[in-house]
Amino acid sequence: MKVLEDYILEKGTVLPGNVLKVDAFLNHQIDPKLMQEVGAEFAEHYKEKGITKIVTIESSGIAPAVFAGLALNVPVVFARKKKSVTLQDNLYSASVYSYTKKETSEISVSKAFLNDQDTILLIDDFLANGQAALGLLEIAKEAQAQVAGIGIVIEKSFQQGRKLLEETGIDICSLARIASLENETIEFVRED
Repeated sequence: MKVLEDYILEKGTVLPGNVLKVDAFLNHQIDPKLMQEVGAEFAEHYKEKGITKIVTIESSGIAPAVFAGLALNVPVVFARKKKSVTLQDNLYSASVYSYTKKETSEISVSKAFLNDQDTILLIDDFLANGQAALGLLEIAKEAQAQVAGIGIVIEKSFQQGRKLLEETGIDICSLARIASLENETIEFVRED
């Protein structure tokens, strides 16, 4: 998605350890116009899959998921990283390790919002090591929901995440695929 790649080049910053900082438009400040285009792109890719719900993880996956939900006219459910007084029982849960934050979170979704009648689209902001998506897949499996696809805003193709997810056989749609972040330079995967 050219417009997304342009945003990454213009507003993204490469940090040590192959970290891409995109807080100017995705994970701190959100550019709603860009997220609307991102959501429309996911909706176009998955429009024939019979999606009944979109599932993401708080917090950076929420904006692209909401715009995709709007475009597909389906609800969006987000897995919570911390339990609240209103989210204690009757949950699907999975453990997810964040390499960026160097911590494991127990993500949870209420059983009231996901079940075996759902065909879901998983959406997340980044795919690097694949742990967030695998956690969401675990929750979908617990709910016996069908997973129609995995939508990723930015993929670090040089890390193992895609390989792990491809083993599931589920359709993966990454809107910007980064081949390298070496020498503080962003290079995208170019498909011929």
